[in-house]
Amino acid sequence: MKQLTVPTILCIFFVCANVGAQEIAILKYKGGGDWYSNPTALPNLIRFCNVNIGTDIPEKTDNVEVGSLTIFQYPFLHMTGHGNVVFSDEEAENLQNYLLSGGFLHIDDNYGMEPYLRKELRKVFPNKELEELGADHPIFKQEYDFQDGLPKIHEHDGKRPQALGIFDEGRLVLLFTFEADLGDGWEDAAVHNDSEEVRKKALQMGANIISYVFKH
Repeated sequence: MKQLTVPTILCIFFVCANVGAQEIAILKYKGGGDWYSNPTALPNLIRFCNVNIGTDIPEKTDNVEVGSLTIFQYPFLHMTGHGNVVFSDEEAENLQNYLLSGGFLHIDDNYGMEPYLRKELRKVFPNKELEELGADHPIFKQEYDFQDGLPKIHEHDGKRPQALGIFDEGRLVLLFTFEADLGDGWEDAAVHNDSEEVRKKALQMGANIISYVFKH
């Protein structure tokens, strides 16, 4: 009888634990970056999705550590912050196993994490690079149509917003939204004083991401 490898066992556990599940957790990481930023963002996005696109996602989200097997209980992980990100070798391997076993990670740069994140992602996928998603990618054509691709929500350096992804055998396993700051638009209106139009765009794009992940 062929012996099962650890990644295979984790994959079986992941599939069995998540058949039909719609749950999102916040990824907690080391390095000093504020993984806990934008506290009202994800609950607001989940509420928007449950009302407008028919999802059934618990509004209360758990915080899970990169190196914990607990991440395999959630088909969708969300990560954000402003500063430094550090993955140990063991955490990088655990995250790689999670993503290759069917999990998905959305990283929304809240401004400042990009150079640190790129370095750490090389630990997770040494042989893969972030690829920019064109405006014709299906993630922009789900419940809402974004003809120009990722919308700009919060201005920092005057750079264009980018949706960058890592793929495995054609499946998008990781999405990095950069120079867009979707999470600021998901937060309560009083936090950043964004207009209703800007917040609507952010929530609709977030809904597209969630719709795309759970459909695929």
